[in-house]
Amino acid sequence: MEEVIEELREKNERVPVPLELPDEDVLVEIEEQLFINIPFVFKEFLLTVSDVVYGSLEPVTVMDPQSHTYLPEVCATAWDIGVPRELIPICQNGDDYYCVEEDGTVVLWSAEEELVTEESWESVWHWARDVWLES
Repeated sequence: MEEVIEELREKNERVPVPLELPDEDVLVEIEEQLFINIPFVFKEFLLTVSDVVYGSLEPVTVMDPQSHTYLPEVCATAWDIGVPRELIPICQNGDDYYCVEEDGTVVLWSAEEELVTEESWESVWHWARDVWLES
């Protein structure tokens, strides 16, 4: 985890308006909006690297309700098109969504097939290392 955080911090791109990191209170508000608990490992991710801008993928954020990556809006859209309600989208990739399960495992939901594919990662940190940092 620490290595992934360090690598993301090193590769963080400068942007005109930098993103902000949330605190625990913001995450509680987001959970209340979603009516779902955010898995611990995903909370860690949001608290430590949700301000990173890198590569072609744009993971969800929680600080700017106007952003196209704002977690409650991404969830609403994903759930509306068929992503199972127990999955929390962490990143949209075209029409597909990388999602975190209740146990912290990350899976890929395919819009074309309308199902969770066989691709999975042990945690959001494994996904960040294997997918986001490679984008």
